[in-house]
Amino acid sequence: MTTKESIEQAQSKWGQAIVHIGEAPNWDEARARATEAAQSLYVLDGSLLFCPTKAAEIQFRNTAEGALSYFVGKNTSFPEDKGFALEPWTAVRFENTGIAECGETVLAMGNYFFRTVEGSEVKVEYSFAYVRDAQGQWKIQLHHSAFPYNPA
Repeated sequence: MTTKESIEQAQSKWGQAIVHIGEAPNWDEARARATEAAQSLYVLDGSLLFCPTKAAEIQFRNTAEGALSYFVGKNTSFPEDKGFALEPWTAVRFENTGIAECGETVLAMGNYFFRTVEGSEVKVEYSFAYVRDAQGQWKIQLHHSAFPYNPA
């Protein structure tokens, strides 16, 4: 498998995890699913650089707690978080502008699209940096996403 294919596979897993979290029957199960997703998809040794889409007050996170709060909310340390993954989304698809190998790190940038239960899509810009863990799996070291600029 090429690096590009393996990063696309990692992106697919990320999208499936976001949908899976939102499909949970209750918040406790959603949090458990988000915890599992964070552990399998992100670098959680304190070096994570995470800047999620819908964060303005505390927009930079470097801990598992900050990432989990963004995905499922209910954390008094991050009061603006409502639980992005709880929308729920029915699908996530990536359109990569590019994937670049930089030594042991792979960078990916583009748009990803979150499908709502009504069938419309929400477009979000992203930049991810991936590194391999001890088992050789790609994990997200840097996650930055934002809504496209709207001059209106």
